[in-house]
Amino acid sequence: MNRPFLKWAGGKMRLVPLIRQHLPPGRRLVEPFAGSAAVWLNCDYPQALIGDINPDLIRLYRVLKEAGEEFIAYCRSFFVPANNTPEAYYALREMFNQSRDPWQRSALFLYLNRHGYNGLCRYNQAGRFNVPFGQYRRPYFPETEMRTFWQKAQGAEFVSTDFRQMFLQLEPGDVVYCDPPYVPLSATASFTGYTADGFGAGDQVALAEWAKTLAARGIPVVISNHATQWTHSLYDGARQVRVPVSRPISCRASARGPVTEVVAVFS
Repeated sequence: MNRPFLKWAGGKMRLVPLIRQHLPPGRRLVEPFAGSAAVWLNCDYPQALIGDINPDLIRLYRVLKEAGEEFIAYCRSFFVPANNTPEAYYALREMFNQSRDPWQRSALFLYLNRHGYNGLCRYNQAGRFNVPFGQYRRPYFPETEMRTFWQKAQGAEFVSTDFRQMFLQLEPGDVVYCDPPYVPLSATASFTGYTADGFGAGDQVALAEWAKTLAARGIPVVISNHATQWTHSLYDGARQVRVPVSRPISCRASARGPVTEVVAVFS
């Protein structure tokens, strides 16, 4: 299997085989919540429309697609022992937050992803990246994974936009996979800091309604989420497959036990 070059909380590598079982054949795979793009990397659709509301993520994907080896070499220059200290990390994080240069900001996004705590992607209310230093002994530079992504990206289009705008572009022959920010399992387990704008209950409802509308038009939609009583009701009418998975992103080891996710298939 092709591994993503980014670490990503909630990444779908372990669920790829299950998700692929429920993605029907089509002309184009559409992913409005790309994240690390693990599903797209392991599917064989002729075309792909890969989107995400996070402009830093999509900028990185576009720069890698366009520049390939030259950009990979540039990114490698940040992965040196001198940059694996708290002082260097916070200086480079500040450089990222101030940078407007596409190459520099994209390379630093990768650096922060591999050197920051647990590969988290989090911004404060002002839109500044604020993940703390990860304290890894030797952060991995994903050269092979970046090269695989670059080669596959030649058949994909990358857009930074809201899922609603992406859905307006869909037509028969498209197959949609959605991996939105998950609904929290408790009142405090919220990860809406992924972008400065967040992703709330209203967005979850809108996504489910869009899935039903698209399925009625002959465009199948598959959605992953936490399996809760609320999502069970939200995805009413879809075929729901439940699967236990580990939860590796909690700071407390005792909270990293299995949880249940749902794969909802609208077709």
